[in-house]
Amino acid sequence: MSWNRNWKKGIIGVMTISMLAACSSNTGSESSAGEESSTSELTLAQIEEKAKAEGKINSVGMPDTWANWVETWDELEAGYELKHMDTDMSSAEEIAKFAVEKEDATADIGDVGIAFGPIAEDQDLTLAYKTSYWDDIPDWAKDDDGDWVVGYAGTMSFITDQNNVKEAPTSWEDIKNGDYKVSIGDALTANQAQFSILAAAYAFGGDETNLQPGIDFFAELAKQGRLSASDPSVANLEKGEVDVALLWDFNALGYREQIDAERFEVTIPEEASVTSGYATIINKYSKNPHAAMLTREYILSDEGQENLAKGYARPIRENVELSDEVQAMLLPADLYENARPVGDQKAWEETTKQIPQMWQEQVLIHVK
Repeated sequence: MSWNRNWKKGIIGVMTISMLAACSSNTGSESSAGEESSTSELTLAQIEEKAKAEGKINSVGMPDTWANWVETWDELEAGYELKHMDTDMSSAEEIAKFAVEKEDATADIGDVGIAFGPIAEDQDLTLAYKTSYWDDIPDWAKDDDGDWVVGYAGTMSFITDQNNVKEAPTSWEDIKNGDYKVSIGDALTANQAQFSILAAAYAFGGDETNLQPGIDFFAELAKQGRLSASDPSVANLEKGEVDVALLWDFNALGYREQIDAERFEVTIPEEASVTSGYATIINKYSKNPHAAMLTREYILSDEGQENLAKGYARPIRENVELSDEVQAMLLPADLYENARPVGDQKAWEETTKQIPQMWQEQVLIHVK
């Protein structure tokens, strides 16, 4: 298959890839699950061989409908005979699953919001692995050792059901002055919802060290009876149960296309928004560690990055050239002028721990 040949071109041979072999393997490794062992080197060809022997990859938080994961899974199965199964869950739930199961792991790899990558690493739940595309990834989007690596970026956007709202908001002020309900999902556990709060904080003078302006914004909506309890899922959008929702742009664009491109308007808020990424974490206790490493490798390949862009996610690799057809699927670049990545990642990691209590005490108490 051509995508497979293109991906490997110039890689196999002298190239070697460092990884921490702190995992179990059903391919004859002497290390048991969770044991730390010395750094070893495997060529990509060796990783492929071991992944084929494992024969499967079990993911969490990487469903077919999110960022077009389906094409990646299909191509990994076609090229390497890896059978795939996913259990969809939030970033916090993924880490909890790794921690609870440990040696009884049923998951090999997960996709979490960037703030959750260091949390998984701190809990000693990750298998470090650097791919052959390491130098193409911005410093903010990877851990020094490869315990977590961002695969794609998203920017917080508004999606509006124009059957319910005649004038779609293009700014945070539009939402403040509107009379419709707004949905962000579960801010207690969902990374997407928590970044919605940060985006609002940016718009009203806060930042990752000060979320209060964002909390105040949503608290006011709740007091007005305008904070919707409906999850902004594709099913609820299709049923007309969501007026305006805050979603990553790749989700908003994907849902719009899936339901009705004419019915929904997607835009990036004018005053400010936040750009962030989702990172793969490989379970330290994975039963299929080489399949997990191969999956990360493919996600960052040219083909894997374009697959994600077909799902409206923006590639994390700085030198990927998308086809004209795929580039046209994304929003115009000028809409992103006031969107920015998290300035202080360490501060954001700490702040996210405070969100559940702040949300419960200052926002949920007003939900009608």
